[in-house]
Amino acid sequence: MSMASAAIALEARGVTVRHLEVGQPSAPAPAAVRAAAARALQHDQVGYTSATGLLSLRRAIARHYADWYGVEIEPAQVIVTAGASAAFTLAFLACFDAGDRVGVVEPGYPCYRNALMALDVEPVPLTVGPATRWTVTPELLDAAGPLTGVVIASPSNPTGTVLAEPELRALTTWCTERQVQLVSDEIYHGITYGRRAGSVAACSPEAVVVSSFSKYFCMTGWRLGWVVAPPELVVALERFQQNLYICAPTLSQLAAVAAFDCEPELDGHVERYATNREVLLTGLSKAGLTDVAAADGAFYVYADISRFGRHAMDLCRDWLETAGVAATPGIDFDLARGGDHVRFSYSGHADDIADACVRLGSWAERA
Repeated sequence: MSMASAAIALEARGVTVRHLEVGQPSAPAPAAVRAAAARALQHDQVGYTSATGLLSLRRAIARHYADWYGVEIEPAQVIVTAGASAAFTLAFLACFDAGDRVGVVEPGYPCYRNALMALDVEPVPLTVGPATRWTVTPELLDAAGPLTGVVIASPSNPTGTVLAEPELRALTTWCTERQVQLVSDEIYHGITYGRRAGSVAACSPEAVVVSSFSKYFCMTGWRLGWVVAPPELVVALERFQQNLYICAPTLSQLAAVAAFDCEPELDGHVERYATNREVLLTGLSKAGLTDVAAADGAFYVYADISRFGRHAMDLCRDWLETAGVAATPGIDFDLARGGDHVRFSYSGHADDIADACVRLGSWAERA
């Protein structure tokens, strides 16, 4: 966010900035979703819903799991939330108590760590890297000491790593055998290059799944996500929702029912991301950034910048000020090693990404 703010300030002075820092789609919500929202506004249907969400939307989400993953879940297991951010807060409150130890992958999305700490739960770093293809393993979990829970993500942010089905099953088996609560972040599902990401819901009925309409469905500002939970957690999730949020945004819920009929439009965006990915990887390589993570899902490249001998925050500030390229310092994702890494987003436009790479290449020649 500090890099985004600095980029906006620079643009206000008339400087052209290429944005590779922002982790959101550049496309609008699907046309059918926007039309459904307009109809709802015309008929003034925007009051509270039940705490768990509109039944029509929860049924649509349940059908989505049957269609994509071949797994049957009941609509009663679905709690619609104000984005994945609220979903994680609700899930962490329902699953963990103050003083519990919960494993989080590093590098990983920083809000897991921050939300857990806000609830007085101890986040336990699970350090991954190229040796494990940037994924957590049962061996890493064994080495972490006693855990109450584990948070995983596939595809992951910032590395874009997708867990294969055997890897998912190994993690769910490890958690089930030790009665460790598994929470799976699946908000980037639908955005993969090759095989489709598998859901933990197909591997373990005890796991909690968090997902969202923000990424694949291009609805970031609509603030809509969901939790799929085992039946024994639903009452707790519903009560926390009632007390903290009342319900997810109603207009967004009414519109989102149409989102599941928009796959051709949305898959077209994924094809564009795939093109952008190749443009970015090729351009970074020419700029001397060749040591990158898997990037087989989501829309990020996590690159090692240690060859420049500078901390990521300092380097990103320099890139912004002298090259007009905004990127995200890795320190946000990994407190111990993130100073040697930078995350680039390729969710924007191919021409802008290509120009950003040219600018980085020119910077590297001067450095």
